[in-house]
Amino acid sequence: MPTRTEYLWFETKQRQEFVRITDEVAAIVENSGVTEGMVLVSAMHITSGVYVNDWEDGLIHDFAIWLEKLAPAGLDYRHHRTGEDNADAHLKRTLMGHQVMLPITNGALDLGPWEQVFYAEFDGQRRKRVVVKVMGE
Repeated sequence: MPTRTEYLWFETKQRQEFVRITDEVAAIVENSGVTEGMVLVSAMHITSGVYVNDWEDGLIHDFAIWLEKLAPAGLDYRHHRTGEDNADAHLKRTLMGHQVMLPITNGALDLGPWEQVFYAEFDGQRRKRVVVKVMGE
């Protein structure tokens, strides 16, 4: 089974950002030569994630508000006793998920009409990566 692995690198300006990566993933799929298969898109850091949803500013804002309510920054988390200050980022990543598996049909990323792929950063301002692994025939 042919495979192709590439990496996307990020260094966000904000501690928390949502970055649309659909076009980058689609280009990797196209360049892979795989016509039927799957692509795994996975954040390689424990404070960032990958998810699929609508590309609409209001919804992205709603995600940020919702996540802050569920895992607020600044609380006295037990994790912070280790010298870290990012427990909320770990929790937010768990809520949003760290990877997605997407179908490839006729050599292209096969998403629904409103679906987009996003990189979600919860403890940014440093270099991080996402692995994109294309598998199929």
